[in-house]
Amino acid sequence: MKEITVTVIDNDVERALRILKKKIQNDGLFKRLKVKKHFEKPCQLRRRKMREAMRRQRIAASRSRRRNS
Repeated sequence: MKEITVTVIDNDVERALRILKKKIQNDGLFKRLKVKKHFEKPCQLRRRKMREAMRRQRIAASRSRRRNS
């Protein structure tokens, strides 16, 4: 795992927390914690992985269509 650091400027802790949450969300840590919270059956794991792969393919296809237009 990579180290995430946020500097607090002018004692603005709320802003630093917002930045930290955004960095953690972009890193995918929240998603990994949510998945690891409960046991996932192997069949459910395969189904989730397949759905995520299909979602990534749809996003990539829509991006390539926009570039070609």
